[in-house]
Amino acid sequence: MADARTTRLTLVRHGESVATVTRVVGGEKGCKGLSDLGRRQVEALRDRLGATDELSGTDHLYASTLPRAIETAEIIAPSLGAHLEIVQDGDLCELHPGEADGLTWDEYRTQFSIPDTESSIADPYRPLAPGGESWGAFAVRAGGRLRRLAADHRGQHVVVACHGGVIEASLIALGEMPITRAFRTDVTNTSLTEWELRPSRYETHDQAGQWTLVRFNDAAHLAGVDPRP
Repeated sequence: MADARTTRLTLVRHGESVATVTRVVGGEKGCKGLSDLGRRQVEALRDRLGATDELSGTDHLYASTLPRAIETAEIIAPSLGAHLEIVQDGDLCELHPGEADGLTWDEYRTQFSIPDTESSIADPYRPLAPGGESWGAFAVRAGGRLRRLAADHRGQHVVVACHGGVIEASLIALGEMPITRAFRTDVTNTSLTEWELRPSRYETHDQAGQWTLVRFNDAAHLAGVDPRP
């Protein structure tokens, strides 16, 4: 039986977005919510959660302020618990793109002279565009918010509808991985990534315990989702 003091943090990546399909930089301006496939993906997750009850009894449901994450939270909410309020939080958004927001990725590379072969996180301290965040600043912002959520809701289960970047930031903030790595991390749309903060046997007032990565990129529910209706 799980210790009642265990803090559970489940991160749900949003479904496929319109911005992904149209190859647009999807910040507050560019995000137009979920694509048709994205909605089917989230509905498949909702049906799975309703059948398994694996996230039932969720205490709190958070979402970023971007439409694709809000829609995802709205669709899965009925399978999490009775009458959960969706709390929108800007610190759970994907990397803020600044002046690149709403441009196509081709326009972004042309306007800001970014080589086609260059990764957006090749230099983790360079902003994506003027007025935007660097990968390093984003990881601090998003990872810090996840740690505060755990502190604010200690001993409870929190579900967060968020973004692939936020899930990667959890590896840095909770798993103490470096900001840049020698391997690529792909986070599947609507996948579940779950962390638990389990109390230490020798817990003191300033030592909460150790984070455990319970599952990463669990998208078993997508097996029956046809990407081409």
